[in-house]
Amino acid sequence: MNFLEIFQMLGGNVWFYGGAFVLVLSILVFVHEWGHYIVARLCGIQVETFSIGFGKELFGVNDKNGTRWKLSLIPLGGYVKLFGDVDPASAGQAEGVEDGEDIRPFTEEEKMRAFFAQSVWKRAAVVIAGPAINYIFAIILMALLFTFSGQPVTPPVAAAVIADSSAAKHGFQAHDKIISVDGKTITTFEDIRREMMIALDLEKHFVVERNGERIDIMASPEKVTQEDRFGFKHSRGLLGLISPRHAVKIQDIKTIDGKAYDDVEAVRAALVQQMGKSFTIEIENGQSKQTLIVKPLAEFNTFIQSSGAEEYDFLFLSNVEANEFIQYPLHLSALEALKQSWVITRGTLEALGQMVVGSRSAAELGGVIRIGALAGDMAKQGVIALIMFSALLSINLGLINLFPIPMLDGGHLVFYAFEAVLGRPIPERIQEYAFRIGFVFLVGVMVFANLNDIMQLLL
Repeated sequence: MNFLEIFQMLGGNVWFYGGAFVLVLSILVFVHEWGHYIVARLCGIQVETFSIGFGKELFGVNDKNGTRWKLSLIPLGGYVKLFGDVDPASAGQAEGVEDGEDIRPFTEEEKMRAFFAQSVWKRAAVVIAGPAINYIFAIILMALLFTFSGQPVTPPVAAAVIADSSAAKHGFQAHDKIISVDGKTITTFEDIRREMMIALDLEKHFVVERNGERIDIMASPEKVTQEDRFGFKHSRGLLGLISPRHAVKIQDIKTIDGKAYDDVEAVRAALVQQMGKSFTIEIENGQSKQTLIVKPLAEFNTFIQSSGAEEYDFLFLSNVEANEFIQYPLHLSALEALKQSWVITRGTLEALGQMVVGSRSAAELGGVIRIGALAGDMAKQGVIALIMFSALLSINLGLINLFPIPMLDGGHLVFYAFEAVLGRPIPERIQEYAFRIGFVFLVGVMVFANLNDIMQLLL
């Protein structure tokens, strides 16, 4: 899809996509900054400003504690400014308190409310509270969904195998159930996709259940670059297994075991004769062609001979239900949400590590446009999809803020760790230079990520 097509597709939905993105981001920024705010208040620190967005104030009110709560013009973040800090990033200590046009020294009472005068442990608690609350918020969202709506899962069973794929070359068969990958227990087909996405082309140890027996398979996924409907490119490992969600339109089947059929009824008759056997089908849908190794069972396809049946025009490949919704009691939902949070965190770190070493292209690093497109797509899919996307984004926001980069929360925590060990703060001059370097680095990453989005749309 070229840039003009994307522009035309988004043109009528710009407010929808933009609104979904701003709504999700604003909620997550509020949650993050509220973590800093509430722990600061608990530690007796005065909070001067709580802002959603940057730049010119659009609307604001003062509360009884002297905090200015406001919405600002640029809705791409936010901040909490603590009393005694020179700026919202806590990049330095103010020289004093503004008194008209003069600046006077802090009184002892004011120092008690100033961030810089607190113990290193209190300052660390305030800083880590932002990322922590992002994780807690995501876990709560997922736990509530798993309790009341259920967790949508697809069984880890291969409905079919793509011919000439890595799975076919390494001996996977239709109806194989994946038990584990490199010792990690697999419970859903989504687990398989996630493991392969991160694996790229590294060899993995699979334990597969076939006809009641467990088989060990060593296989390397194929590293492929895929393009989504917006034109953004992503690298992933492709094993070549088809999930149980897939059924095939009989009219799309062009060959069976290499023999061509032009008539749908002839295809149907040939399929009836092949039930329970392993054979190949070539599917043609529009301009895409794919050859699958299948083994459909007669008991799941009796309706292909019943012209009145709703499923008359479909060949079902799997002998298991395509979708399951697992509802947990609240305490087990919380454990599952905690597990999913770790899986997302591990996957993000592995993908970033692959970018660093060069096994994954840094062009996959997305910016505002890509995140906005995803937010809009999730909103179109419904409330549940948007909530899950918000949980994913909240985890990533918390994780990124923990990176040991000056200007981010993780950078502050590194300084506090040195202060705790040395018994004195890092010299202010060193901190100042570190914050400048961190600022330049972060701006560079943001520019690079957003240029990635623009270049992939244009090219």
